Amino acid sequence: MLLKRERQLWAEGMCRVAGVDEAGVGPLAGPVVAAAVIFAPGCRIPGVDDSKKLAPGRRERLAATIREQAVAWSVVRVDPPEIDRINVYQASLTAMRCAIHELEPQPDYVLVDGREIPGLVVAQEKWIGGDGRCFAIAAASILAKTARDALMIGYESEYPGYGFASHKGYPTAAHRDAIRRLGPSPIHRRSFTLIPQKGLFE
Repeated sequence: MLLKRERQLWAEGMCRVAGVDEAGVGPLAGPVVAAAVIFAPGCRIPGVDDSKKLAPGRRERLAATIREQAVAWSVVRVDPPEIDRINVYQASLTAMRCAIHELEPQPDYVLVDGREIPGLVVAQEKWIGGDGRCFAIAAASILAKTARDALMIGYESEYPGYGFASHKGYPTAAHRDAIRRLGPSPIHRRSFTLIPQKGLFE
């Protein structure tokens, strides 16, 4: 079912169909990460689905298989200072656009989760809920999610006390409590309303 649109495009001669998705729009801390991936016509990886539906171990195993079997893949991050400068929505578009631009070879056609990406010269198609409806978008969602989770786990030791390894920067009760106790870390998004401004804890 997830391959329905890709099969239509392959049959029309679009041999390099890319899927693109992002992870990390909602967190209070850490980057937005986007991934893009192209598979050869007919490629199928059992188990690929919306990354949010998959257990962490399953996501990691699928991410490794996706990287092995893809014709091309890329992962791009946009860090908190840039998120604060241009806003998180624009940051997500920037990350997805850069992920597409970094693919080699470049795609013939792009399937995008939930929006259109300004500045792409290649044809694109928006799919609402695409990470659960299109194989290539679902695969991209897995690459983006696993890459971002790995970054947040790494931040656990760099910025202890916030619990980044467990909540990955999302606004859980424990995370909000840590911000109240410790103040914002260097990787918190200062433009988000839940992040205290500098000086509040001084």
